[in-house]
Amino acid sequence: MRGYIDAVRYISNKSTGKLGAAIAVEALERGASVTFIYGTGSVTPHVVPADAECLSRLTLIEIETLDDLLTTLRERRKATSFDAIVHAMAVLDYIPESLGIGKISSRKDGLTVPFVRAPKIIKVIRTLWPHALLIGFKLEVGLSKDELVNRAYASLIDNSADFVVANDQDQIAADTHRAYLVNTDKKIEFECGTKQGISKNLVDVIVSRLVI
Repeated sequence: MRGYIDAVRYISNKSTGKLGAAIAVEALERGASVTFIYGTGSVTPHVVPADAECLSRLTLIEIETLDDLLTTLRERRKATSFDAIVHAMAVLDYIPESLGIGKISSRKDGLTVPFVRAPKIIKVIRTLWPHALLIGFKLEVGLSKDELVNRAYASLIDNSADFVVANDQDQIAADTHRAYLVNTDKKIEFECGTKQGISKNLVDVIVSRLVI
């Protein structure tokens, strides 16, 4: 996701979208219909063209800015009822206060850009779909396991989520991704060390809750 400073410059973050895409693929392989909202440049679910049936259950929606995301969510609310929502998108917490006209001159010795707090998207999602099973994500840096779980649980309560996936940037690399799924009792439903493991176990939990 991008927060534009002027016509050509923007801020973003390090997220690649790989975990969200892996979760979507896992859900598709279990027979689910998936609406996948992704930021420009992010990874999308890899489904081979030969698997037409699987592709028919995948809806891809590209967004670029926070306003795009909010508009998309409100439009979806009118047309779609979701059983479960996995909010894995790395949304900007702060965005530029205003968009500069044209391109800001590169001749300046320095540049000060005021930022404002962005709307909390998971709260918007909960308002739009109050009865859906909602899974949030909490990313921190350099915390102990207990601290990470505490932060995830606080996020769960604050956002009325059903589960929160807690992960630490220091434990994410090309082939590893340490994460804990925290429930409403502040218990760890599962602990995983890879994106594939997170995806499989998370979809297992979703299926078990929806079947019940």
